[in-house]
Amino acid sequence: MKFSILCVFASLSLVGCSNTNPVRPESASSAPPASLTAPASPSVTAIHPSPDAGFGFNGDVSGFLTGRVFVSGGGTFDLASGFVRGSGGFSCLEPVRQGPLSVSINPDDPGPCLQGQGVRWDTAQLLPNTPNGFKCTGAGTETLKQATTDAALKRIVLQADFYRAGDGNDESFTAQMIVSENDIAPNDFPGVNLWVQGVGCGKAIVHFSH
Repeated sequence: MKFSILCVFASLSLVGCSNTNPVRPESASSAPPASLTAPASPSVTAIHPSPDAGFGFNGDVSGFLTGRVFVSGGGTFDLASGFVRGSGGFSCLEPVRQGPLSVSINPDDPGPCLQGQGVRWDTAQLLPNTPNGFKCTGAGTETLKQATTDAALKRIVLQADFYRAGDGNDESFTAQMIVSENDIAPNDFPGVNLWVQGVGCGKAIVHFSH
């Protein structure tokens, strides 16, 4: 009888030792029925597309009759899907009295962007191009130019919202911006690579990753 009991224990020990990981059975064990397996989770890429490019910049713009504005920041974007995420700092160095930054869309914070005003900006929309073209001075004699969003050209066109102190999440202004690692108006204004609608162009430090 003792011999039989020892044999049984020996057999159980061999079975237990044959599985090197008792918490995770060997692949030879039977898999659960397909009906009981958890559905595949949605792809992260489908929810947040892999950005086509990233960018960072800082500089100031001017050229129109009044106003000078400093903007900085960066973000990521993917033109094919329309995905964009970008934000940064913003400040009016001189009062802006024409264009989008001269007319507040916030009834609780009316008036133009004056000297010393401005806190931040964020992206409202990725634009494939400048819908109505752009000018660096607004002069009638200046040629209307076009810019397109293109990761290969290291250039992005945005519709951006601008906030003053105390705005919270309610922007005061919305305007288009162009950020480019290369010239945006080489024939008329060599070297400029930053533009804010209604304010003008400028030379900025810009870096794109693709």
